[in-house]
Amino acid sequence: MPRPFRTPIGLQLTRVSKTVSRAFDDALAAAGGSVPVWLVLLSIKTQEAANQRELAAAVGIQEATLTHHLNAMAAQGLLTRERDPANRRVHQVRLTRGGGRVPAAARRGGGVRRAAAGRPVRHRGGGP
Repeated sequence: MPRPFRTPIGLQLTRVSKTVSRAFDDALAAAGGSVPVWLVLLSIKTQEAANQRELAAAVGIQEATLTHHLNAMAAQGLLTRERDPANRRVHQVRLTRGGGRVPAAARRGGGVRRAAAGRPVRHRGGGP
């Protein structure tokens, strides 16, 4: 008698990971953000002040890519960038009040809570 087919654990984990990731993306979008914006803001918030090189390393992106995000985020009023008086080549990055609210709003995202709690989350794509 053939053994019943069981979905491999790796496939199950991949599907769950994608579902949770999409729910998190949706929650961030509802809060007016994105994963890169959230990572940058959260990295700044967890440190007193950060320079761009340290921030790029913490987020896991290239400095040039970070500069692109920082320019857009500064234009949105989420953060400020100022040259370090001790070293004019270094920019210090700090959150504004608006920037400090985005990570908190993302944490309150319902899709993330539902996904983490194992409750149904709108699934996109093929398969359960």
